[in-house]
Amino acid sequence: MSDDKSILDTNIVSYLMKGGRLAEMYEPFLEGRLLAITFITVGELYFGAEKASWGEKRRKRLEATLRNFVIIPYDNEVARCYGQLVAEREKDGRSISPNDAWIAACAVRHAMVLVTHNAKHFEGISGLKVVTAS
Repeated sequence: MSDDKSILDTNIVSYLMKGGRLAEMYEPFLEGRLLAITFITVGELYFGAEKASWGEKRRKRLEATLRNFVIIPYDNEVARCYGQLVAEREKDGRSISPNDAWIAACAVRHAMVLVTHNAKHFEGISGLKVVTAS
């Protein structure tokens, strides 16, 4: 597990875009690390922009923010990790949202730390290291 590379959950990217106390809480977890987001987070951020009817200025800011991260794409190994972790959660009687499962699968597949404010969503996933300030 590489502690110098982190995948950020969608909520962390949102906090960074908004600034403020929550963004400041996570800065120590991000400094000096290669920061990545998943293809799912990109989709969730675009969905949020559409849902809130963002104007051109905010959309351009989103585009600029996305350029600050390595974007982890889908691949066959991510899909395999997804299948394993969803099945594992189901066997344990614990649900997980599809988007959280994809984000976790990307982190597991690339052996990267996941930085999230929703650590409970990711509890008990084999091979996943979660970091949170909450």
